[in-house]
Amino acid sequence: MLVMSLGLLLASQESASQTATDDERSFSAVASNAPSKLRSAEDGWLDLSGFLDQAYGFIPIVMPITEPAVGYGAAGALAFIDKPKGEAEAGFGRPNISVVGGLITENDTKGVIAGDVRHWLEDHLQTIVGVVRASVNLDFYGIGRDVLLRDNPLSYNLETSAGVAQAKYRFGSSKVWAGLGYALANTKVKFNAPSAAPRVPNLQRESRVGGVIPSLTYDSRDNIFTPIRGTYVEASAGLFSQAFGGDGEFQRPNLIAIHFLPLHQKLTLGVRGGGTFSFGDVPFYMRPFIQLRGAPVMRYQGDNVAQVEAELRWQFWQRFSLVGFAGTGVAWNDSERFNRTLTVVTGGAGFRYELARKYGLHMGVDVATGPAGQAMYVQFGSAWMRP
Repeated sequence: MLVMSLGLLLASQESASQTATDDERSFSAVASNAPSKLRSAEDGWLDLSGFLDQAYGFIPIVMPITEPAVGYGAAGALAFIDKPKGEAEAGFGRPNISVVGGLITENDTKGVIAGDVRHWLEDHLQTIVGVVRASVNLDFYGIGRDVLLRDNPLSYNLETSAGVAQAKYRFGSSKVWAGLGYALANTKVKFNAPSAAPRVPNLQRESRVGGVIPSLTYDSRDNIFTPIRGTYVEASAGLFSQAFGGDGEFQRPNLIAIHFLPLHQKLTLGVRGGGTFSFGDVPFYMRPFIQLRGAPVMRYQGDNVAQVEAELRWQFWQRFSLVGFAGTGVAWNDSERFNRTLTVVTGGAGFRYELARKYGLHMGVDVATGPAGQAMYVQFGSAWMRP
C-alpha cells in the first residue's frame, strides 16, 4: 500500500511538472508572437503605432532649435495621442492630443507650454485649450521694409503669460465647423534702446490683450499629421477689445487654405496660401509677420501679410521621403508712418521618416534658405500641421 501511494505521488508530481513546462512553452510562444510596440509587423521597421495604441501611449519629443530669431537651443515635450478610428473617412475620427513641454535657447529665450485637443459628442464637438509662459528675446526690424532698422535692429524682450480656449461644432455630418475662441495674454515689453529711438512703437510697456475669435473651418484631410490628400480652409477674425479684458481695441482677420494632392502613389503635392490683416491699435508684437521656412520668426512684419508656399514630398524608399519646398510672402502697411512693402522669397529641402504609419505621422528635418541665410527646422508631422 505504501509503495502504491509513493508511486501515485511521484506520478502526480511528474504530471504537474509536465503541465508547468507546457504552460511555460505556451506563454513563451504567445510572448514571441505578440506584436511589437516599437516595430511594424508589416515591414519590421521602427514604428511607434503600437506604443501609441496603449492607454497612455505617448511620444517623447526632444529636438534641437535652430530658429535664427532666437538662436540654437533645445525643446522637449511629451505628446499623448489617442488611438485613431481606423474606419473613419477623411475629415473624421481625429485623435485626441495632449502636449506638455518646454524650450530654452542660447539667447536666453525660454518657455513652457501645455495644450489639449479633444473631441466630444460623437465627433461633433472639438475643444482646444492651451497655456504658455515665456520670455522671448528678439530683434525689431521695423514694420515693413525699414532702411534704418534693416541692418541695425533693436533688441527687445517679450515676457508673456497667455491662455486660449476654443470650441468648434460640426454642421451635421459635413466637414464644416463653426468655432468660437477666447484669448487672454499679459505681456511686458522691454527694449534695449532709448525711448527716443526712431521707428519703435510702444517702447517699455505692459499690455493686456483679450478678445474673442470666431471661425469657420472646412477640413477634408485624410489625417492631421502628414496628409496625402484633402483640403483645409479656415477663416477667422480676432476681435480684441477692453470689453473682453484687454486694454486696446484692434482686429486681426485671418484666412488660410491648404490643399494636398497625390500626384502618384509615392508623390504628394501640397500648397498653402493665406493672409493676415490688422486694424486699430495693434501692439507691434501682434502685427502679422511672414511665416515661411527660411524666414526668421517676427522679422518681416507689416500691417498686413500674404504668403504662399508649395511642397513636393516623394516617398522614394520604404518609409523615407525627400521634400522640396519654395515660398514667397509680402508684408505691407496702411499707415502713413510705415508705408513700405517688403517681399521675401524662400526655399529648401528636407527628409522625412514614417514614424507611426497607423497615425499618418512622418518626422524629419528641413533646411531652408531665405534673405537672412540658412535655417534648419525639425518637423513633427507636416510643416503646416493644424489640429
